[in-house]
Amino acid sequence: MITIGIDIGTSAVKILAMTGDGRVLHTVSRDYPLHMTENGHSEQDPQDWWTQTVDGLQEITKKIPVADIAAVSFSGQMHGLVVLDENDNVLRRAILWNDQRTQPQCDYLNSTIGRDVLLANTANVALTGFTAPKILWVKEHEPEIFAKIAKIMLPKDYIAYKLSGNFATDYSDASGMLLLDVEKQDWSDKMLEIIGVERKQLAQLYHSYEAVGTVTAEAAAATGLPSTAKVVIGGGDQAVGAIGCGIVSEGMCSVSLGTSGVLFVAAENFAVDTSPAAIHAFCHATGRYHFMGVTLSAAGSNKWWVEEVLATTDYAKEQENIDKIGKNPVFFLPYLSGERTPHNNPFARGAFVGMNATTSRSDMTQAVMEGVTYSLRDILVRVRELGANVNTARIIGGGAKSPLWCQMVADILGLTVEKMQAEEGPAFGAAILAAVGAGAFDTVQDACQKLIAITETYKPGEAKELYDKNYPIYTKLYHALKDSFDAIAQIGS
Repeated sequence: MITIGIDIGTSAVKILAMTGDGRVLHTVSRDYPLHMTENGHSEQDPQDWWTQTVDGLQEITKKIPVADIAAVSFSGQMHGLVVLDENDNVLRRAILWNDQRTQPQCDYLNSTIGRDVLLANTANVALTGFTAPKILWVKEHEPEIFAKIAKIMLPKDYIAYKLSGNFATDYSDASGMLLLDVEKQDWSDKMLEIIGVERKQLAQLYHSYEAVGTVTAEAAAATGLPSTAKVVIGGGDQAVGAIGCGIVSEGMCSVSLGTSGVLFVAAENFAVDTSPAAIHAFCHATGRYHFMGVTLSAAGSNKWWVEEVLATTDYAKEQENIDKIGKNPVFFLPYLSGERTPHNNPFARGAFVGMNATTSRSDMTQAVMEGVTYSLRDILVRVRELGANVNTARIIGGGAKSPLWCQMVADILGLTVEKMQAEEGPAFGAAILAAVGAGAFDTVQDACQKLIAITETYKPGEAKELYDKNYPIYTKLYHALKDSFDAIAQIGS
């Protein structure tokens, strides 16, 4: 048996073929353009997604036994607004997750409608990335397009529709639309009324591991896929990426040390974060729930420090002389791009605190790595306050290449940290979901247990107690500097 995972990313589609025992046979990637037409606007043409997906599938199906392909599933960039008319014509380019034009619509939803109403009906507050504010923007600025909308889709769902002919989405991706009642796992009638859309314009909801149909004869002819292959709906990229890491049960989380840092926590029980921290409460691809927090500049802070300030690309060499583990008096606030969780402050800025005449280059490098990890601990603390029990983390992203940083995460977060054999990410997670949808495994948890291998483990060491004592110092620094951040933001504005 072979399953196919398709990841509709922001810069490219990645397609992966996996055997029934988890072995990756082939991967292909196809780029497509990103249109940034105005300051803060970010769009893509859904036809580009489809064209490049077809091209990639044509290549990959030539390299594997097509008759063995049992199912295909998806991961996708979340929140993007795709709108079709009654004849299935795309009405405009998709407005993407990183588009910032909807701040006025978010202000309206959070202030006029009210955070309490949003939290009660969706478990989340409005952010510019979410889909509902985008719909309001179209309604206000492009009323002629809004009037023609027959179908509202998310990026991966457009590809699933083109393959299967079925108008479907899943709970994990729908959680980021600000239209779903996450706890009830159903569209929120209150939010539909507020936004001005009807249920018939929204897709049928499925669990991420459920098949929504099979490949149509037309799609089979275009892609090389067999018409017998099931189309499994998949999920949002963060949830499906977590499947690829095996983050499927209570007590588990993933730590992503990419440009931004993400702490993703699997949870059995639903909870809402009513604090300003605004931890995302979404449905998980397993059928349960997850919490997610983001620090905006994680490995991005390290890249800035090493490449822009130190003017080198030898990351390993910069870490060679770090020897004050848990004893570094220098602290770094990693707010180079503002901060999301827990401060929700776009005006927060980076800062070094605690230098003296003996501070070394290595001390500063260590402080950057520690500051990013403290910011991840901020998220973990808030998630635990919501009732999640977390004891194990699986680490991914560019920062995970550093053994020192992996150990630092174990010590500062107080968690057992595991690295995996393969880091294929969301496309691998999508292939796992396809295998479950094809009936090869009873549950997502069962599939992950059998298909994901751990290669390295880091346990909290002696430095944990030292970091526990230092962490309160870190948390006080933001509050001590907040007024200064606000004033700095006005300089040059």
